[in-house]
Amino acid sequence: MHVAGRIEDYALIGDMQTAALVCRDGTVDWLCLPRFDSHAVFAGLLGTEEHGFWRLGPAHAPGSQPPRAARRSYRGDSLILESEWDTPRGTVRVTDFMPPRGTDNPQLTRIVEGVSGRVPMRSALRMRFSYGRVVPWVHKVDGRTVAVAGPDSVWLDTTAETFGKDLTTYSDFTVAPGDRVAFTISWLPSHRGQPAHPEPEAALSTTEEFWREWVEQCTYHGPYREAVVRSLITLKALTYAPTGGIVAAPTTSLPEDIGGSRNWDYRFTWLRDAAITLSSLLRTGYRDEARAWREWLLRAVAGDPENLQIMYGIAGERELGEAELDWLPGYENSAPVRAGNGAAHQLQLDVYGEVTEALHLAHMTGLARNDYASLLQLKLIRYLETHWDQPDEGIWEVRGPRRHFVHSKVMAWVAVDRTIKLIESGDADGPLDKWRDLRDDIHRDVCERGYDKERNTFTQSYGSKELDASLLLIPQVGFLPPDDKRVIGTIEAIQRELSTPDGFILRYPTSGDNEGVDGLEGDEGAFLACSFWMADDLAMIGRVDEARRLFERLLALRNDLGLLAEEWDPRLQRQVGNFPQAFSHVPLIDTALRLTASGAYGG
Repeated sequence: MHVAGRIEDYALIGDMQTAALVCRDGTVDWLCLPRFDSHAVFAGLLGTEEHGFWRLGPAHAPGSQPPRAARRSYRGDSLILESEWDTPRGTVRVTDFMPPRGTDNPQLTRIVEGVSGRVPMRSALRMRFSYGRVVPWVHKVDGRTVAVAGPDSVWLDTTAETFGKDLTTYSDFTVAPGDRVAFTISWLPSHRGQPAHPEPEAALSTTEEFWREWVEQCTYHGPYREAVVRSLITLKALTYAPTGGIVAAPTTSLPEDIGGSRNWDYRFTWLRDAAITLSSLLRTGYRDEARAWREWLLRAVAGDPENLQIMYGIAGERELGEAELDWLPGYENSAPVRAGNGAAHQLQLDVYGEVTEALHLAHMTGLARNDYASLLQLKLIRYLETHWDQPDEGIWEVRGPRRHFVHSKVMAWVAVDRTIKLIESGDADGPLDKWRDLRDDIHRDVCERGYDKERNTFTQSYGSKELDASLLLIPQVGFLPPDDKRVIGTIEAIQRELSTPDGFILRYPTSGDNEGVDGLEGDEGAFLACSFWMADDLAMIGRVDEARRLFERLLALRNDLGLLAEEWDPRLQRQVGNFPQAFSHVPLIDTALRLTASGAYGG
């Protein structure tokens, strides 16, 4: 009997349109078809085996835990997973991958290879549609196994013999050295007939070649190349290729607090995440992906920039209604499980700054000019002219009352500042004097109302005594220089008040005087992006050795495959939150670039 592993026990495979999570024991516990945001076919990650899984590994006694792989790794710089088991009867390898799809139907292929001895193997495939709620009709068509329910069909192709038992499709077989047995599942709309027969070995070669050629474009060759390249591959895997939209994570409802209710659906495109991802892609040589994201942005926002949402669907959809899937008990009983995200219509003024910064960077790095991008910037500033001084929900999507969050005001300043630079470059027209005055007004307002003189620190919001890790971005966006005493005071205050015992950074207090700021019960772990921001800031103020030590402690939190979730729970010493998380891997790249430029690395 398999139970979901720790979050860090999972590997990511994907085809740039959806993704699967493979546990260390060879179980696929999560897969949505045909898109990242589709209903899951395997939802065992958020429930039990009854909600769908596909286990492939050495045979084991009924009722016992499946054996865990002794070794696993990605094949070179790719998204091809190789797992090996050492058993009393020999060694076996399973290679898991999803071929980059293009316009074809999605496939997940698993190739079993005998390494030594003769190893009995078992495949157990239990497909459950609609997040584990719907049992499909499973039958044979022309020797192929197909599961059908409503609009969906999933086809299994293998040379191994299969049989059905307990609403599960099994295959028992033995492999010796040199034996290769392939299994492929393919999704197709149920009204379309049969998908083409897969060619597993050819697909493996094509997939390996795709990743090799893609990684060759990377322009970073510094001391942290392994971590940077794995993070870039992960970001590529989180990109929905048909549109260029980037999901924050391929999962929903992996908890920020084990057993708690801080469980959210991250299978959408946050403008904030996508904007900082564009920055990392541009700085490491990936211009095509950056261009595709900019085009996605312009389509998503088209016609209504005044009502900029904080997130959209991967094709630019605006309606992301939130529902609770009450038939799923949740990961380690962390309920509710949610599909959709009700935060989509929050007011978060910082998004205007992040989008403008991304467009500014694209312009400055010579990405081909797009006149609508410049027009969009001007429209965003006209909106901010009359809205920057309003309270909002802020960067962390609080579900408590709106406040005058300092980070939101700083990013409004960024939006105005970058647009002024665009006009000064001669690539746009606008009321320069008026907007220079606006920039000064916002700056003055933040420094007067968002700064605590007695403690020499900026605060989370106007009138608050609490801190917020987003204040670490003040020197990074150029609002104040790193050597400003207020910047240094803020960095040191956050170290004192928001650090965990192992030196990682919380987003903000979730108890004490700040209880209720986010409208939620429970606590959360250290937010990994904030910890990378701290390393950045320490490097900027000259504490480069300390920055490097923190950065390398953060690298040590990655799982054995180099993947990071959203947060680190210092009490349980484990990763928490949706996985893998773009908002963790992007600042990893940025910090590596900064430390490399400063020469602050060991060895």
